[in-house]
Amino acid sequence: MNEYVDNEARKAKLVGKTVTMAHGAGGHQTSELIDMIFKAHFDNPDLTADDAAVLAPPVGKMAVSTDGFIVSPAFYPGGNIGKLSICGTVNDLSCMGAKPLYLTCAFVIEEGFPMEKLEEIAAAMKIAYENNIPVTARGAGTGLVGACVPIAGGIVINTTKMNKILEYDLNNFVVKVQCGVLLNDLAEDCVSKGLMYPPDPGEKFACVGGNVATNAGGMRAVKYGATRDYVRAMTVVLPTGEITHLGATVSKTSSGYSLLNLMIGSEGTLGIITELTLKIIPAPKAVASLIIPYEDLETALATVPKFKMAHMNPQAIEFMEREIVLASERYVGKSVFPHQINKREICQYLHVTSDGNSEDEVDALIEQAAELVLEAGAIDVLVADTSAKMKDAWAARSSFLEAIMEETKLLDECDVVVPVNKIAEYLTFVNKTGEECGLVIKSFGHAGDGNLHIYQCSNDLEEEEFKKRVDKFFDIIYKEATNCGGLVSGEHGIGSGKVKYLVDSVGETNMAIMEGIKRVFDPKMILNPGKVCYRL
Repeated sequence: MNEYVDNEARKAKLVGKTVTMAHGAGGHQTSELIDMIFKAHFDNPDLTADDAAVLAPPVGKMAVSTDGFIVSPAFYPGGNIGKLSICGTVNDLSCMGAKPLYLTCAFVIEEGFPMEKLEEIAAAMKIAYENNIPVTARGAGTGLVGACVPIAGGIVINTTKMNKILEYDLNNFVVKVQCGVLLNDLAEDCVSKGLMYPPDPGEKFACVGGNVATNAGGMRAVKYGATRDYVRAMTVVLPTGEITHLGATVSKTSSGYSLLNLMIGSEGTLGIITELTLKIIPAPKAVASLIIPYEDLETALATVPKFKMAHMNPQAIEFMEREIVLASERYVGKSVFPHQINKREICQYLHVTSDGNSEDEVDALIEQAAELVLEAGAIDVLVADTSAKMKDAWAARSSFLEAIMEETKLLDECDVVVPVNKIAEYLTFVNKTGEECGLVIKSFGHAGDGNLHIYQCSNDLEEEEFKKRVDKFFDIIYKEATNCGGLVSGEHGIGSGKVKYLVDSVGETNMAIMEGIKRVFDPKMILNPGKVCYRL
């Protein structure tokens, strides 16, 4: 057993004081700073919370806690360290049983974190490795499975200031970025140059490095693929502190094991991704959407394979249930989707987007799609062919989670992926299971690739009872996803929250293979422990 596993016994006891970092031609003297941190770590084993309880990090400074958390003033300016819980989103903390830990003792560092350079991360990682201290890399903290919550303590390396778009290479159609660049910033920068970075996860203000670490998907995956399909190369800091470069600016390879693809989707357990070379494409010249209402789920989802069979290739095929659409419209204050047509009640919707190289091409695709869905049982077809109409439609779709949260006292979520032809059958099973467990279920997702987002909601239950029911619900529906030929995550990842469900899905043999791979990269098992395949 590794030393750090007993978190209570191994908590760092850091002296509460301010250290000013030196600046110069060589940048931050990071190794000297970290030497001081770890000297305090090992030379002061008896410090208590009282030694740092009154410290408050000034704006622009970070606090490193003994429980392994860095508190960002962007979240909590001037907060009381002694009272403050970990920075991050509610989902990041509460999902799948992750427990919020409270700061006990802190070391305030001026401009030391977040880290801004590859060499700083390598220096920190090297010292942590030599001293057997766990490390967790953390970006924007938008994850939903606890992947960047440092459950084993140690230190967190915050990458949000590594946020530069470094260069475009239009001869090879790639862009080089640092890991902390926000998806929204990269997407907008590409558009301004007539380009497109196709991966389109729902959380636009996630870091691109996090997208790669989870192989995020999103709404355009049905046509363009997931994040993995756009990563050409990367620079990585290994758990030992060594720096390595994976991949190349080429479109194909048969050059040994694909370490690049091994790193993609590894959720920060094999190395810390610091720089990425990403494939980009020319932006489509025209885009239009269809809002397609149906009376029932089965008819709506039976339409999805017909698009491919008709040689159409929509950019996105989303499905959504009536109740979640109504909640979204209440949230955004605007009605976008029809609720009734010719006295026929609408219960389900498809939202289909097509793109092309000209308006004429897209118009032809929209007309073909309209004929197809009406023949397949749609009630009507509404065309969003102006920027204003498309903006309203996608604003409603993008606000689903916020709308649910606005109206729900207790909430949890799971993301699964099943074969496209099993979606309707699986969702029927999920809704029935929700009723049996006494939970309100709200669902939407990517109908084109079978990736479903299923929310468990309650406004009446006590939290403890809610968690019990959700645990029972998860046990049943994750097992059924596997039985349907699916997997326990389509794009959110495993983190710490889904480890037990991954075990049940892929089996102990495959878990052992994955853990063996991790041990090759990380012999001391200090990098993001307790995630994906390594169980504490």
